[in-house]
Amino acid sequence: LIAVKTSKDTTTAAREKEAHSPREEPWETALKTTTVDVEVGEFRGHKVSVWDLLHSKYIPEETRKELLELYQAGELTLDQVRTVVSTVVTKAEAASAEQLETLSDASAESAAAGPEHSQLQED
Repeated sequence: LIAVKTSKDTTTAAREKEAHSPREEPWETALKTTTVDVEVGEFRGHKVSVWDLLHSKYIPEETRKELLELYQAGELTLDQVRTVVSTVVTKAEAASAEQLETLSDASAESAAAGPEHSQLQED
């Protein structure tokens, strides 16, 4: 039998693991620390990071990937990414609100027409 002993304590092992773990890229840090005031939807009244907006339900995955690639390649500045993401979120929320309003109007019309329609059928 061969016994293997390790002289490293758990703190040293944890430090080494941390040292070898992937560090956050500067571009990623910039996206996470740059905030935007978006006055729509779930973000209303909050400062939100560009990173969080990029990964929100408002930004399709394909668009997110394209924006990240262009930003990493230096073809888009941080300000440009912030502007694009804010615009997409604002337009998506406006379209969603408009769709809800249209559905609400349609259901109100059918509810108003409902009793008359059912009364005609009974006659």
